[in-house]
Amino acid sequence: MTIAHPFEYHRPTTLADAVRLLADYQGKASVLAGGTDLINWLKEDFVTPPAVVDIKAIADLKSIGWVNNTLAIGATTTFSELMHSPQVQELFPLIVEQSHVVACHGVRNRATMVGNICSGVPCCDSGPILLVYDATVQVVGPKGARAIPISQWFVGPKKTSRDPQEIVTRVDVPLPAKKSAGVYVKLGRYRGEDLAQASVAMLAMEDGEIRVAFGSVAPTPIRSRKIEDLLRGQVVTDALLQKLDTLVEAEIAPISDLRATKEYRLHTTKIMTRRAVQAVHQRLAGRGPAYGTSLL
Repeated sequence: MTIAHPFEYHRPTTLADAVRLLADYQGKASVLAGGTDLINWLKEDFVTPPAVVDIKAIADLKSIGWVNNTLAIGATTTFSELMHSPQVQELFPLIVEQSHVVACHGVRNRATMVGNICSGVPCCDSGPILLVYDATVQVVGPKGARAIPISQWFVGPKKTSRDPQEIVTRVDVPLPAKKSAGVYVKLGRYRGEDLAQASVAMLAMEDGEIRVAFGSVAPTPIRSRKIEDLLRGQVVTDALLQKLDTLVEAEIAPISDLRATKEYRLHTTKIMTRRAVQAVHQRLAGRGPAYGTSLL
């Protein structure tokens, strides 16, 4: 299918020019980073912007930085670049694990983590991961720069707290102060390029803290404080897993769509959460499945 809707195309080389363009179009222009979501939406006429502002030529946005024990992921950094970064591999293996299951190799060469969360779709792979890391989204617009906690980023299906005249410059991901281990479990209809039917992310610390987030089972990616309270400092037992099943059922709100029924999502999410909590404790202890190993 071709793109039938006409629009102006701009490729600024500075962030200031990009912000000016969005202001000129009064926030009605679309920002293109990787374009793997936007191009499909343009083809389907889901979005009909008067202009597309391509930010890939802005050199400052293509970076993986490290400041004050925080990983700074530039807006045009691709999933492939994250996967092959020695620093990310060493300090954030959970991000590498998540990046490996984003669509296919060709898509990962273009798709960006920032673009993934800017799409605002409930099934975005990066949402649950950034939620358990307590990440911060850095944006800039005509009124200047501001930082948005990832907990405040997703406000509805395909809706975020970014003002239409703002551009995301990077995502800041703090390294946990304590020894930690993570896990990301994604359920798809088949191996390869598919959106998540359901997903679970966990990050466990050596002091007993554990963070839990879900994707594709609510209007937005969500973090569950109640499940975290249940799991905090606990040894995994059959009784704990039974309580976990009950709480998962209360915390998520899956729907039926062309990818899965709500009943299937609910059933499989309970299984995924059980396996995730077992695997994350094993990894924290220095054993268990290697990162990248499928738990399904």
